[in-house]
Formats: sequence, structure tokens, C-alpha cells
Amino acid sequence: MLVSFGSASFILISLLVTTDQASRDAAISRVIQGITTGIGFLGAGEILRISQKEPRQVQIQGLTSAAAVWVSAALGIAAGCGLWQMGLIASLLTFVVLSIFQRLERRR
Repeated sequence: MLVSFGSASFILISLLVTTDQASRDAAISRVIQGITTGIGFLGAGEILRISQKEPRQVQIQGLTSAAAVWVSAALGIAAGCGLWQMGLIASLLTFVVLSIFQRLERRR
């Protein structure tokens, strides 16, 4: 929730600070690029973990969690831009995908 709220807040701030349409479009583009980069680093930190057994070995886990954080940021961007229909459809699809994969992982 915090990732989505933060993304939406950054978009709304850039919309409220800029006055003319040309600078507003450029500001939104830069903010979206910044959010995407920041979430990429956050996701990488979620995926790569140092092994508890061997300190010099890196484990790769949490791909689903990192993807969920990525989608959460995209939903926040959609909400901040006022694209509520797209955000609603994307959240429903995300819920369906995560539910299906959770069932598939339980079968293993």
C-alpha cells in the first residue's frame, strides 16, 4: 500500500506544482521514470538475499513479492494520473494472477 500511495503522491505533486501543459507532461514523464527506477532497486533488494548458511553466496528468492511491488507502483501511478478504470482492471487482474499462482505453488 505504501508503494502505491507514494507513487500516486509523487504524480499528484508533479501535477500540482507545474502550471502549463508542456511542463506538466514533461514532469509526469520524469516522475514516472524516477518511480520505475526506484522500484527496480527496491525489487532487486527483495529478490537478492545473502545466504544464512554461506555468507558469500547470494540466494534468489521473492520474485513474486518483487513483481507485486512493481505492480503496486504502477497502480499508484495510474491512480495519480486519474486513470481509475485502468487501475481497477489492473488490480483485479493482479488479484487473479496472484491467487492462481498461490494455488499452483501449494500443489508443489
